[in-house]
Amino acid sequence: MAKNEFDHLADNYVENISPWMRITGENIGFYAQSRIRWVAQQLEELGIHPDKIMDFGCGVGLATPFLLEAFGRDSQIIGVDVSSDSLEIARSKYASKNISFQTLSNYTPNQSVDLVYCNGVFHHIPLNDRDSAIQYVYDSLRPGGLFALWENNPWNPIVRYNMAHAEIDRNAIPITPPYGTKLVTANGLQLLKMRYCFIFPAFLRFLRPLEPLVSQLPLGAQYVVFSRKVVK
Repeated sequence: MAKNEFDHLADNYVENISPWMRITGENIGFYAQSRIRWVAQQLEELGIHPDKIMDFGCGVGLATPFLLEAFGRDSQIIGVDVSSDSLEIARSKYASKNISFQTLSNYTPNQSVDLVYCNGVFHHIPLNDRDSAIQYVYDSLRPGGLFALWENNPWNPIVRYNMAHAEIDRNAIPITPPYGTKLVTANGLQLLKMRYCFIFPAFLRFLRPLEPLVSQLPLGAQYVVFSRKVVK
């Protein structure tokens, strides 16, 4: 099997990405946990508990323990990715009767997933393949299912610098917030919210309670496009 461009990063993924995280004063776990807690809050407000969750572009499975923490150990989690080496690492750490990892080509979407979570994946997908990737998500979701698309905000100068110098983003094409939103809505999903997150670095953490008040300003290190598959 031919190697994917991310296979050679799998063994040292955290080490490769951590230096760029530390610029903000936080670690990779802080961001993963915060993203999933945000998603969990949205589902709680909607009165939805996801029984089946897909981590689209799961990599080495870093989000898995935080998904379990937020949604319970009885939830079924399926991680999909293009990197076989990353998936092997994820399986070795997290696979169980409720948690599985597959390549995108081996998993067949069947409209059964309650929530698709995706972080920092689409800027790695070639432009011509992005619509089909959203279609994959759409086909995976049950009617009424939810999609949380997290992307790096290229309007944030620190993010822009990091992406320009990190090896993992060597071939990345940044996605602006309007483009990210249009990508979702143009492919059949209904926009529920678009918010900017991670506005204040660690040395300003005392201001973080204010973030919900300014989350519609394009200041955060990431943004999230939260959408739903409409029931027809």
